[in-house]
Amino acid sequence: MAERWATFDCYGTLVDWNGGIGAQLGRLLGDDRRDALLERYHEIEPAIQADEPGLSYRDVMARVLARLAEERGIELPEGERDALARSLPDWPVFPEVPAALDRARAEGFRLCILSNSDPDLIRASIERIGVPFDDAVTASEIGSYKPVHGHWTEFADRHGNLPDVHVGASLFHDIAPSNELGIPSVWVNRLGEARGDVQPTREIETLEPLPAVLAELAPA
Repeated sequence: MAERWATFDCYGTLVDWNGGIGAQLGRLLGDDRRDALLERYHEIEPAIQADEPGLSYRDVMARVLARLAEERGIELPEGERDALARSLPDWPVFPEVPAALDRARAEGFRLCILSNSDPDLIRASIERIGVPFDDAVTASEIGSYKPVHGHWTEFADRHGNLPDVHVGASLFHDIAPSNELGIPSVWVNRLGEARGDVQPTREIETLEPLPAVLAELAPA
């Protein structure tokens, strides 16, 4: 029987990215401005990643934090410049994720993370999730950040084919490039966002129904 691979974004999909980042931005730059800071973070980070794809994610986060502090007129203490990366291993996992991934594995799917992150940070998050993954591709090891296709190219180089299904919470970073590559996609729309022009193959609100959706999109 041919292997069936499901690839996943991590932060925002499996791990609460907004909660993790937002807590640190609020602590350092003003909790009353957390929502606005998060919105601005979402604008700055992709621009830095596109301009300097060779940066580690740790450095990307530090640069975004420094830019936000500068815009707020706040001087970060020297020991806080790496605050986002240091906090990442403690970012919470969405509660339904471990059980859903365990069920997907029981259905015979092999699991791989494709993340705009660093290997050590992903290892910490996988440990926190508590479910084994068969592989992980991170931006800093390939010198490419999603939505550029480098993660999927690396996956195909390692495993001989593109994944059977890709799962992500970002239309921009995950669903759009999956569509471009002809990969069935599952959009985890945790925030109730509008689709716009990007159409996923399936849309779910949490990972709870994911095992059945994967079996539908990539039957044994």
